[in-house]
Amino acid sequence: MRRQALWVVVGQGLVALAGAVICYVTRDALSASSALIGGGIGASATLVQVLIGLRNSAGRTPQDVVRGFYRGSAMKLVVTVVLFVLVLRRWRIAPAPLFLTYMATFLVYWLALARTFRTQVQQQAIRSMEHRDP
Repeated sequence: MRRQALWVVVGQGLVALAGAVICYVTRDALSASSALIGGGIGASATLVQVLIGLRNSAGRTPQDVVRGFYRGSAMKLVVTVVLFVLVLRRWRIAPAPLFLTYMATFLVYWLALARTFRTQVQQQAIRSMEHRDP
């Protein structure tokens, strides 16, 4: 599970880089850096969620795993808000690339989450069919 979650962070980082390149080619350096910052906020917040939410997840009860997920999600929200406040107060940015690239990383997160749930449901269905008596 942790490896999958870290791949989501990598995917978000790649989306941030792609957004920055697109903005640099089509607009200017300020838009590119803003896109990179927005994507970086999304990837950083997800990394915090992974590190906190899945810390010591091996061998824990399902309730502990759920608590860890909620704790990680809460920290993700805190990190996101703090980083946006810092960026908006301290740097000159282009708002549209910043928020659009952040939203693109958010989309990567939700698509990966949906894929993970679909895979788990499929695996449970397969195990269910394997355990049936003929």
